[in-house]
Amino acid sequence: MPNAQELPLGHFFLQLGVILLACRVCSMAMRQIGQPAIIGEMIAGILLGPSLLGALAPGVAGYLFPAASKAILFDVAQLGLALYMFVVGLEFRADLLRARLRSAASISFAGMAAPFALGALLSLWIGKQGGFYGEGISQGLGMVFTGAAMCVTAFPMLARIIKERGLAGTPAGTLALASGSLDDAAAWILLAGVIASVKGNVLLVLWTLGGAVAYLAFCRFAVPRFFQKAPQKEAEFTRGMTILLLLLVMGSWFTDQIGLYAVFGAFILGVCVPRGVLAEHAIRKIGPLTTLLLLPVFFTYSGLNTRLDLLNSAADWLLAGAVVLAAVAGKMGACYLAARWCGESHSDSLTVASLMNARGLMELILLNIGLQAGIITPRFFTMMVVMAVVTTLMTAPLFEFARRRSPAG
Repeated sequence: MPNAQELPLGHFFLQLGVILLACRVCSMAMRQIGQPAIIGEMIAGILLGPSLLGALAPGVAGYLFPAASKAILFDVAQLGLALYMFVVGLEFRADLLRARLRSAASISFAGMAAPFALGALLSLWIGKQGGFYGEGISQGLGMVFTGAAMCVTAFPMLARIIKERGLAGTPAGTLALASGSLDDAAAWILLAGVIASVKGNVLLVLWTLGGAVAYLAFCRFAVPRFFQKAPQKEAEFTRGMTILLLLLVMGSWFTDQIGLYAVFGAFILGVCVPRGVLAEHAIRKIGPLTTLLLLPVFFTYSGLNTRLDLLNSAADWLLAGAVVLAAVAGKMGACYLAARWCGESHSDSLTVASLMNARGLMELILLNIGLQAGIITPRFFTMMVVMAVVTTLMTAPLFEFARRRSPAG
């Protein structure tokens, strides 16, 4: 088998063409049945992997995606994720948290506590069976990671649905955005703690935590000073974008060096960049390239790690069903009840709950980090990918059902 250096450059472009075509076809199919395009891209990645193409045409799959090419796909996928998380950070609306802090905090806490508890209980069950967590991963770390994976929300997709359906600025839309942002922030903090703890060395943990605090302080207090003057001319926009990209790549490098992965550095930087014309310019320039070209590579890389053939017994599929059930009951049920407790209407509560239940791309990012760090095995990774796809598929029909029940819908 040739190594990555021996693969011709043209082969990468062939891979990219196949990936983009598959994502485009699957996205168009999903749109025809009222599903968001990201569902099609998630499914396309799985279809190109060993679960379908590798099973039906192993020779074709082996030629298109040889093992030697995975390193290249991984690097391109990481670039896409860093850019994507940077844009997510730029779109993060801290003002929404201030506007609906009490309700958002209640819903977010409920949407974290219930799925985390169910995920931890599920971890106790599967941990006894073996084959789900990496070698040397303690039961406690397995519980925290599983709980965090159950908690995450597809915040970017949530924001896109709210914008496309004209809910921006409405009580339900504002509440969902505020709750989702708090929810994901907490889930990523949990993940960061798990990653730091996996090292098993107190000095390394302190290095990770200390580095994270230092980076956060730099982004919070130093980054805004680079952009005190709003650009007016094209040359000033070019200069501003150059500084942004330099900060992005160096921030991603630094957080990777301290063991927190590049996505953390990219997201934190995006959150701390001052809002204004430059941030909006960066979103317009970086967003389309990332979502249309680079993220499909990540979906395929994730699909290459998803092996439905590993779930080869009724017990495995029963457990996968239990994962889905725990994720839906914990997230959607708890968010709905919390919203009702905060005085929201039935339709608005159901709207918020249905949006919070989606896992989408954020779940895949978290799972890939867990797999790369050796926290979970490919078998458990596949089960959790199934959960991510199912909960994301549920979002659009549940959302439409909730809006039809709204007096204003």
